[in-house]
Amino acid sequence: MTDRGNDLDELDDDLDDDFGNRVEGGTARAVLAYIARAIVDEPDAVVVEAEERRGGVMLRLHVAPDDLGRVIGRRGRVAQAIRAVVRAAGSRDGIDAAVDIVD
Repeated sequence: MTDRGNDLDELDDDLDDDFGNRVEGGTARAVLAYIARAIVDEPDAVVVEAEERRGGVMLRLHVAPDDLGRVIGRRGRVAQAIRAVVRAAGSRDGIDAAVDIVD
C-alpha cells in the first residue's frame, strides 16, 4: 500500500503566492488542481484561476481541449463529483468554493 499522504502534503505549496501570502481559497484551489491533473492526459495544461467573490471564491478550471470530456464525464457526473469535493475543501477554510469548467 502506498502512502498517499506525501502527495497530499504537496498541496500546501499551492496555498501561498510568490510573496508568501495566503491565497484565498487555497485549499479548494489546490484540491481542484490535484484532482484535475490526476484525471487528464495532459496535466501540464491544467490551469486553475481563482476569482474572489462575496463569501467565497469562483475557481475556473482550464484543461486541454481533448481532456474536457474526461473532466466533465458522462452526464456531467465527474464534474459534479469534482465540484462536491472542492466545495467540501473550501468549507474547511470557511469559504464557499464554486467550480466553473471553461472550454
